[in-house]
Amino acid sequence: MPEFRRTLFLDSRSPRRYNVSVYNGGGAERAWLRRRVNKEDRRGINMDQGKQTKEKAEKLAAMKKLSTSKELFVLMSLCTKMPFVMCDPETFDDEVFLYEKEEDIKREGQRFLDQKIPLQIAKIDNKQFLHFYSNLFTMGVNCLVFNGYMEDEYKLQLADLVNRPGQNLKEGQIWVENPGLHLTALYFMQEVRRQKFEKLPKELQELQEEILADYGKGTYLAPFNEENGVPLLKQQNGDSYQPIFTDMLEFNKFNRENFFKASVMTADKITGALAKGARGVVVNPMGVNLQLPITKRAASGPAKPLDPAKLAEAAVAEALKEPEKPETPLGDIGNSGK
Repeated sequence: MPEFRRTLFLDSRSPRRYNVSVYNGGGAERAWLRRRVNKEDRRGINMDQGKQTKEKAEKLAAMKKLSTSKELFVLMSLCTKMPFVMCDPETFDDEVFLYEKEEDIKREGQRFLDQKIPLQIAKIDNKQFLHFYSNLFTMGVNCLVFNGYMEDEYKLQLADLVNRPGQNLKEGQIWVENPGLHLTALYFMQEVRRQKFEKLPKELQELQEEILADYGKGTYLAPFNEENGVPLLKQQNGDSYQPIFTDMLEFNKFNRENFFKASVMTADKITGALAKGARGVVVNPMGVNLQLPITKRAASGPAKPLDPAKLAEAAVAEALKEPEKPETPLGDIGNSGK
């Protein structure tokens, strides 16, 4: 008499399990099982295709809104005067948060205020979208979180939406950017300025080391005026710093009146050309405002590396300052283009 046995079958491409009876001695039942498996395989493929179609539709919908909306709203850090950046712990994407509606960004942004992260909201008009997205590349940002923490949240790679600037330069043109330094400085200052550190914790010391390494490898824009020379910016404590910029977008924020020209300089050249009376350089003073104490070297001598102790001292001094506060936290709607 033929025997039957109970077999648990698992299709690796489908989460479904089948409890089927298999006839040991005949081929008809095995053929039936093969047909059933093939049918489920095809169903799994169709499900995968359906999922891909849905994901594509969601991506296109997000891209359309990020391109054609009348306006968008972005979370801005009061510590850096720049878009608030956050690193995704799973993908390690460096993200900024954009919302379609003002009421949504106020509601969802409250979670950051609850963590004592000082933020405000900026409104971006449609005509400013391209400028805003291009600026994110120079900040080192690679991902847009659209309607974050909401049911229709979508994370879009920045390069899928706009082309990176500086790719099609004419002969003789130079594109200056330092996204690694800029991004690390943003993360560093977002933490340093929101907490009163008597001594920098290990995590911030590691970011500080990254800043030192990135600065030494960079090329920057240094402003000068043919009649008045190099500008110096005096800080509240009386120290003066020479401004330098990671990219042209940051330089243009400083040079709204077209009073200055920009000189392209590497970090070691800046050390040699430091203005008299300058304690060091301040990177992007209209944004992250990162102060780097450096010492001018003799013209014939080697460039002196940045002193980590002095940088730590400057960072702690920054930590003891109160970050700027809007009149209405997370409700001060400004225009990012102004």
